[in-house]
Amino acid sequence: MHLMLLGAPASGKGTQAARLADHFDLEHISTGAMLRQAVADGGELGSLVGQLLKDGQLVPDHLVVELVLDALEQSGHGFVVDGFPRTLRQAEGFDVMLAQRALALDAVILIEVAHSVLVSRSTGRRIDPDTGHVYHLQFAPPPAEIVPRLEQRDDDSEAVVVERLAIYQRQTAAVIDHYRERLVAIDGSGTPAQVFTQILDRLNRQ
Repeated sequence: MHLMLLGAPASGKGTQAARLADHFDLEHISTGAMLRQAVADGGELGSLVGQLLKDGQLVPDHLVVELVLDALEQSGHGFVVDGFPRTLRQAEGFDVMLAQRALALDAVILIEVAHSVLVSRSTGRRIDPDTGHVYHLQFAPPPAEIVPRLEQRDDDSEAVVVERLAIYQRQTAAVIDHYRERLVAIDGSGTPAQVFTQILDRLNRQ
């Protein structure tokens, strides 16, 4: 099975991709995770990616496509990709990659969430620097005793979140149109379990 998850930042696509990967034994290809790893690894690429993410800007197409290509080369079975493609050029490049490997997408899942909810989800996230655990002030509150040490990612500030959502809307509209015939729209406003149930139901009906 080969799946793609589309959705705005904080739509929950990463969570659902991980669940799908576990449920169907798929390789989870997350561009977000790959980009954060590049930042952690440092070097020229990490520095460039880190600054772009901090400013809420998209990483250049050729860098993202290269990272995804590397991940596909290491994937020996089915996959679920999330956070990619974000631009029409990336989508077209991905189509070529799949065609060269005689692969095709079984479904493109679009997780839809209201703008106000997306902002709330993003700005409420906090990270425990000691454990790396991610909390949310509203949806997954941290224990009171660790609140003072929690940190907010630079790209989770409200100004950056709003800018990132605006960029997503501008860039990804063409991607959604590109995959319109295979698109499966899902209401992402519920709990992760509710959203996952919706996805499985729609996939089973395909």
